[in-house]
Amino acid sequence: MPLDRNATTLPPVVLRAVPGADHVLTPEALGFVAELQDRFGLRLHALMVARARRQERIDRGELPDYLPQTREIRQGIWQAAPVPPALEDRRVEITGPVDRKMMINALNSGARVFMADFEDATAPSFANIIAGQANLIDYRDGTLEHDDSATGKSYRVGPRPALLIVRPRGLHLPEANVLIGGQPVSAALFDFGLSLYHCGRALAATGRGPFYYLPKLEGHGEARFWNEVFAFAQDRMGLAQGTIKATVLIETLPAAFEMDEIVWELRDHIAGLNCGRWDYIFSYIKTLRNHPAYALPDRAQVGMENAFLAAYAARVVKVCHRRGIHAMGGMSAAIPVRGDAEANEAAFARVRADKQREVGMGFDGCWVAHPDLVPVAQAVFDAAMPGPNQIRKPRQQWRIEPAMLLKPHRGRITEAGVRLNIEVAVEYLAQWLSGRGAVPIQNMMEDAATAEISRAQLWQWLRHGAPVVLENGEERRLTAEWLGELMQAEIVRILDRLGPNGFHRGHYASAARIVQEAATAETLPDFITVPAYDVLNALD
Repeated sequence: MPLDRNATTLPPVVLRAVPGADHVLTPEALGFVAELQDRFGLRLHALMVARARRQERIDRGELPDYLPQTREIRQGIWQAAPVPPALEDRRVEITGPVDRKMMINALNSGARVFMADFEDATAPSFANIIAGQANLIDYRDGTLEHDDSATGKSYRVGPRPALLIVRPRGLHLPEANVLIGGQPVSAALFDFGLSLYHCGRALAATGRGPFYYLPKLEGHGEARFWNEVFAFAQDRMGLAQGTIKATVLIETLPAAFEMDEIVWELRDHIAGLNCGRWDYIFSYIKTLRNHPAYALPDRAQVGMENAFLAAYAARVVKVCHRRGIHAMGGMSAAIPVRGDAEANEAAFARVRADKQREVGMGFDGCWVAHPDLVPVAQAVFDAAMPGPNQIRKPRQQWRIEPAMLLKPHRGRITEAGVRLNIEVAVEYLAQWLSGRGAVPIQNMMEDAATAEISRAQLWQWLRHGAPVVLENGEERRLTAEWLGELMQAEIVRILDRLGPNGFHRGHYASAARIVQEAATAETLPDFITVPAYDVLNALD
């Protein structure tokens, strides 16, 4: 594709040499990214400022609500453009990082869709990001394979791989290793631009893409931004308008109040909405951070069956089916337990029950995090959903009031819950700083979203002086001093397990410091991965 940029657009400067860069960061591909940044960078900055202004209003007492100025869109009778045949049946989707071996295993898992995740499941070192883009190119060319020198095994993509959907990083994140005019490019535009430039036309030629998941949108203005990016990019790549199809993750509290509007803005490019449940819990805490009435109990007590999560899930199904698109269920974080048949069956039972709930609510598909769970989820959806989806199945409709989307879960905050949050946040972040984005911890697959919940709950409980139930049944208020004691106990536990060398090689000191600073900050930090990214870049 010849470049057609304004003469004043500066070429990108790449600050780091990593394997595969020559293959991925060609002058033409970088030129396309520069076009996107030049055309949309200022708009993106304005959207991030608008996010901050809205949060300031909520901090002062203005609670989220349906927008009066968009009532006609919510009440109107309209539908999005038809979903393409390749996306008609999405009953089981598997998600995972863009690591080569994991991608091959996911593509061969038997799932209908594989979401290649550049966001929460990938630690965004420049080496990881470029390797992921190189893997997408090899997928395009049918050469995605891996020989494992440690085991002697060879991995190849089978003849009927899962459909590929790419999740770029969120709009709030920079790619610090590529600068234009001395400023980092948008990580979202970088990930999207490279994948579309290299793979878009080949995927479109086979009717299998290009398809995307859009993370962490907070409103319809951000959906309009992506729609304009898609329209511009399709024009530049010679793709018919509407070729790109996106599924939007409803994983922020503000977005839950603007689902119809988000679909409307993306109506020519949207394929569905997804319940990004873990990020959604984090966003609920973050958005309502100044309001003690919305403090949540232990994470284990915040289930999808009631309160704000149940209302949110019901609204996703209602809006999607009214607009003719897919409602996708959330991630089941349980994973197989090797060497313990009883614990393994309990994990499978939890996944089975979760998927039965989702298909019963009307969802058209679901997420799993491990290949062994694909047949478990598949069996549930096959039994209850004989057709490719449930979009046209009539269901009772009821109005979901704003108060229902805000209703907090009730339960106890326990010492065990506090300790678990410290463990998950520190362990996950240490693994993230070591280059791993999807991490099994206590038989659960944790990613950046669950680490965000853990540290945000610590901040919330500390900020509001929440009473914590001790192991002996007594109560104690969470204070900064006690949190420091518990953090030190966790560090000692890690030292005992790994020894000093393992502790320092594993970046646990940096992880504990970042978590402690985030939990005790005057204002809850928006994303723990932002300060952690600076450390990751220094370590890379």
